[in-house]
Amino acid sequence: MSFRLALRSLPRPASSTSRIGQTVARQQQQQRCASSHAISNPTLANIEKRWEAMPPQEQADLWMALRDRMKVDWTEMTMNEKKAAYWVAFGPHGPRALPPPGENWKVFRLTMYGVLASLAIFLATRSFARGPPRTMTKEYQEATNEYMKEHNIEPITGVSSEGYVGKGQVQTDRSSKDLPPLEE
Repeated sequence: MSFRLALRSLPRPASSTSRIGQTVARQQQQQRCASSHAISNPTLANIEKRWEAMPPQEQADLWMALRDRMKVDWTEMTMNEKKAAYWVAFGPHGPRALPPPGENWKVFRLTMYGVLASLAIFLATRSFARGPPRTMTKEYQEATNEYMKEHNIEPITGVSSEGYVGKGQVQTDRSSKDLPPLEE
């Protein structure tokens, strides 16, 4: 019996609904207090110039105060509060900041350096490469066409088909006379 009496004498926790109601009432009271008075003019003066230099905590506090002020009727807000709220929400700071002067030229210059470097690498590679192969002459490609006709290669759609009107294997107009002599 003494155990039951001991349990009954302990204070009982408040029900969850009454705790939620108390929390909501406390938040509404804080909201009414925070948004009932205007933010001071010195706090909002030159906010455009001071915003980047402000510590993050001060920025957050000012934004929260402005957010609370925006919950009231906008006719009750001062013009400085409206301007500050707009600038903090949509101003050119953070990710919306304008690029620094000369950044476009820097990007263009570095891009051109990359293009010139790739061109230099390409030309250096080409200078050590061999000349065009002997199969890239017009005579060789015409001889390939004759070989295909003689051996009836691709008789349906190719060079050896009836009424074929294409160039066949001829891809270049260079003659073997136009090619530089082979270096041995």
